[in-house]
Amino acid sequence: MKTQSGSRRETATCDIAARVDELAPRFLEGFAPCDLAAILGEATLQRFRARSVIAREGHRADKVFLMLDGLARTFTTTPKGEKIILLWIPAGDVAGGRALLSKLMDYLLNTETVTDSLALVWHRTAILPLAKRYPRLLENALLIASDYLAAYRDIHVAASQDSASQRVAQVLNKLAKGMGQRGFEGTIINVSNEELANEANVTIFTISRLLSKWHREGFLVKSRERIVIRSPEELIRNVR
Repeated sequence: MKTQSGSRRETATCDIAARVDELAPRFLEGFAPCDLAAILGEATLQRFRARSVIAREGHRADKVFLMLDGLARTFTTTPKGEKIILLWIPAGDVAGGRALLSKLMDYLLNTETVTDSLALVWHRTAILPLAKRYPRLLENALLIASDYLAAYRDIHVAASQDSASQRVAQVLNKLAKGMGQRGFEGTIINVSNEELANEANVTIFTISRLLSKWHREGFLVKSRERIVIRSPEELIRNVR
């Protein structure tokens, strides 16, 4: 682990190994402790402030990021300048997978931190030799990419057959599971109306109308860029 020197470096390395064990990231599944230590040893621990773009669409894909703390997301920008959120990246998930390809490619999407975040970062010059030494890394990355494709399929199926309210409820349920924080009143999600509208493929007016309705019905509490869902499962069951 590339951190500070001396005893502080040793302590940080132990802490990071414990955090990785706690998160059990899919990217690092299936490795013996000695192999996992070797893989982690080639990463650099980096902190990022909230709203930092850590990978840019169209720029060379030269780093892989594993989130340890905080939250990130990927997005693209339309020709009209609209920001379209595509994936949320909570702690335990990875971004920048194109850096694992033997052919030098560009990032397909922008990746930005939503909150102050901590990540393990492998430069391409480090991750490619590791992928050759440990083919399971590429297999894990392929499984993650397969999950993204399944999510993309589900979005298109939902767009063709589900109502707007069902799509919004499903997005809220997904966000609650992926990035929600447990609070006294329920599951807290920090998300804006615009971000919800983009992900559910509805208008901001529809989001505002539905959230106000569900607020009145007691399913959630809405404030600025913050939603508290009392029970995501109950919301799904009651939406038509």
